[in-house]
Amino acid sequence: MAPPQGQMRPGRQLAVLAGIFVVLYLLVFFAGNAKGSVMDRLEPRLGLDLVGGTRLTLEAKNSVDGRAPTAENLEEARQIIENRVNAFGVAEAEVVTEGNRNIVISLPGENRDLTDVGTPAELRFRKVLKAADGSGAAAAPAPVPTPSGSASPNPSGSASPSGSASPSTSASPKVTASSGGQGGMAPTPSTSATPTPSGSASPSASPSASASEAPVSASVEEQRKAVEQKVGAAAWAAASGLQAPADLSTDPSLADKLKPFGTLSPQELAVLPAQMQFNVPTISCEQLDKRPPGSISDPKQQVVACEGGAAKYLLDPAKVLGTDVEDASAVMDQTNAWVVSLNFTGGGQDKWTGLTREAFNNEGNACDASALGQDGKCRVAVVLDNEIVSSPEIQSVLTGDSQITGSFTQQDASTLAGQLRYGALPATFEQQEQQNVSATLGASHLRAGLLAAGIGMLLVIIYAFFYYRLLGSVIFLSLLLSALLVFGALIVLGRTIGFTVTLAGIAGFIVSLGVAADSFVIYFERLKDEIREGRSPRSAVPRAWARARRTIISANAISILAAVVLYIVSVGTVKGFAFALGLATILDLVVVFLFRHPIMTMFARTQAFLSPRVSGLGRVLRTAETEGTTTRPSRVKEA
Repeated sequence: MAPPQGQMRPGRQLAVLAGIFVVLYLLVFFAGNAKGSVMDRLEPRLGLDLVGGTRLTLEAKNSVDGRAPTAENLEEARQIIENRVNAFGVAEAEVVTEGNRNIVISLPGENRDLTDVGTPAELRFRKVLKAADGSGAAAAPAPVPTPSGSASPNPSGSASPSGSASPSTSASPKVTASSGGQGGMAPTPSTSATPTPSGSASPSASPSASASEAPVSASVEEQRKAVEQKVGAAAWAAASGLQAPADLSTDPSLADKLKPFGTLSPQELAVLPAQMQFNVPTISCEQLDKRPPGSISDPKQQVVACEGGAAKYLLDPAKVLGTDVEDASAVMDQTNAWVVSLNFTGGGQDKWTGLTREAFNNEGNACDASALGQDGKCRVAVVLDNEIVSSPEIQSVLTGDSQITGSFTQQDASTLAGQLRYGALPATFEQQEQQNVSATLGASHLRAGLLAAGIGMLLVIIYAFFYYRLLGSVIFLSLLLSALLVFGALIVLGRTIGFTVTLAGIAGFIVSLGVAADSFVIYFERLKDEIREGRSPRSAVPRAWARARRTIISANAISILAAVVLYIVSVGTVKGFAFALGLATILDLVVVFLFRHPIMTMFARTQAFLSPRVSGLGRVLRTAETEGTTTRPSRVKEA
């Protein structure tokens, strides 16, 4: 016989809930990258604060005006950094953006140094125009620095450095022609192949002195004015009038005037013109090497950089960029040393050949005598970000690919190759925090979190059975089903979107227990109100549900809304807390509609539910029975 119109069919809701469980746990055991034993497939993805690992926070900076990068640039940087981290061969690395300028890198289960993944990796190839002493207190004419290597191809096609510099004696790498490339081709003889170096270091020997200073932004101009005020008008005027590195031993008064430049911070030095950075001897390499990332990234401008912490170079605009490098890889050369092999693009190869020809012939006598190598040839500085990786002397026109060689370890070569291979970051970053969590500490956090969750659930259940008795079993079963739904959802979400369970997430689940308990209290207290008004328990259940339903939905909707807002505006582990709270609250609503109300409808038809001692509705039922036999017998009938 069909039930009356509008009567509750609890079996349907329970069947739907059972279907949800079947689908969810089929996904848990068989979907995605599920593999291993049954226990392995039942493991959610845990955050590093629970299993140990490394977390690094990088903050985007702008070396000039401090503005935040665009959303597109931040996402591009995130992808590049993620590629660099994956190049380490680590598994399950998580690289996410936070706010409008932070990138957070997490490696659960692994501790390692991630500092290098945030370097801009802007590769530039620049001719060395001039060289000077970079100690910061030059008292004599600048000595000619010893070149760190050369790019001289041998007849077999592989380059071998000439001169005294070699990877075994110098930590400074150099550029050579790759083995198997066309670097072994001898240059075409010409009268200009061996230029006569000029013995003068005067500005006329280099176009650098006559090069006009490029227009600068208003913000940079304001910062220069601030630096001018700091060093004083006399010092600024003296520095601006220098046309070559000053010899302080011949003019002690000039040393006093230029002394304030030695007190400038690296950030203040970064806004000074290149000629001033090079010509003022009190500006040291120690200051220049600490300039903010990206300070000399403009390929169209002359820049100043140091090598070895003592030699200060004035460098030509970059003729070959990192974007001209098609691929970079860490390989072992014929001497079993680790090198970084560079493969240029078609257009990049033409630029590289042109640059080596220009340096080999010293076209226009652009290279000052102080910058020439041991064989009187120009040198090309390989500049990575603010540092000179190598400045080899060019001894032939290189028409093939090249290598950066030096005292590399495998990790050093792999890191540099990864930086060059995946390109320069569109923004500069500063490390804010690197946290290493040991596996032991992570396991301790996990035990503490699970213990807290277990204690919270146990207290709710004890209170439920003490206060509601039989109705407490509904609370217990509801919480158990909610926990199973949440657990299955965490496993599936971990495989599909990479969601990791953190200690903050466990806190969110614990807080959700309170939200679930509120919905029980609302429903059961409304049920008591209906019975007090004279209805039987069986008829009071649907009426109590109809009235409590709106309140339960409103209360849970507010919790979900709060979790969504918190997730959007928060960063870091707070996001995990908000996500866990919102997920648990939504699944609690599913259990409320598909289990709690149907099971209450079924309980209302049992004799135990009508017993004041068993049901948990003791006083209310006794009061209703008393009132029903004395004053309002008609109200005790079935509705």
